[in-house]
Amino acid sequence: LSLAPQCSYLCHVGQHFSIRQEAVVISGKKLARQIRDEVRADLEEWVSTGHRRPHLSVILVGDNPASHSYVLNKTRAAADVGISSETILKHTNISEEELLDLIDKLNTDPRVDGLLVQLPLPEHIDERAICNAVSPTKDVDGFHVVNVGRMCLDQSTMLPATPWGVWEIIKRTGIPTFGKNVLVAGRSKNVGMPIAMLLHTDGRHERPGGDATVTISHRYTPKDQLCQHTKIADIIVAAAGIPNLITADMIKEGAAVIDVGINRVQDPITGKSRLVGDVDFEGVRQKAGFITPVPGGVGPMTVAMLMKNTVKAAKNVLLCPPQRIRMAVAS
Repeated sequence: LSLAPQCSYLCHVGQHFSIRQEAVVISGKKLARQIRDEVRADLEEWVSTGHRRPHLSVILVGDNPASHSYVLNKTRAAADVGISSETILKHTNISEEELLDLIDKLNTDPRVDGLLVQLPLPEHIDERAICNAVSPTKDVDGFHVVNVGRMCLDQSTMLPATPWGVWEIIKRTGIPTFGKNVLVAGRSKNVGMPIAMLLHTDGRHERPGGDATVTISHRYTPKDQLCQHTKIADIIVAAAGIPNLITADMIKEGAAVIDVGINRVQDPITGKSRLVGDVDFEGVRQKAGFITPVPGGVGPMTVAMLMKNTVKAAKNVLLCPPQRIRMAVAS
């Protein structure tokens, strides 16, 4: 990691605390471009030594417009960094068994390095069963129980892209975590829980953690208790899917606020729909030290980390004999 981006942000820190001003708005787009540049350079070196380009297969079920948009962003990012990709479209009424058969076929296809199934899936399909059907060595989403378990044990693994993106935002911006208080609003197994895991675990381990004291809140946390936690939090990660969950009166001055929420709401003035996060951005930016916008914050980072996982998957295949891969899939 080059020091220039960190130094730039740390200069902002000094300016911010000397004179009270609005929060530093962290550009997820800018950080994502930096990471994609790193992936591209890594990939070119990999290919120059005689290896083929990594290949990412994406299974997209149904016609959810948001899912189609997300997948398009992922395949465009893949092309940008030099990863080949394909999108396999399936009708909403595909059976779970048919989807499992397709995943099994791609698991054993040596041409495929990374494999993801775009979520959410139709109600008749068990998402957990599908996530666990993807080979752990090709699981670029980091959702397989083997990868989740390794993450919880502080071992090197495929980290879920959004939590990893949040981690990189915090680290590359120079926001300290050691001994700090963190509030994670949201306990989902794919986002909230992994974020908390990354931030609270030991920084000396194989998969270094943030050494922070982490509190997780959820939909049943009383508002007054939530406020007690947010007011002492040095870092707040909002990932509950509730617009305006975090407001200025709930945070302490200078806190870092990372907004993972993606909510579509109707603008009362124009009547048009727009994307907002879980944080009252305009209000909180007057009091926070750092804040991420929605859109343009965590979203681009998620895609960038997915590209890093795809390259990691391509390299891991060389480290895992076929029999070990089959054992991992069967477990």
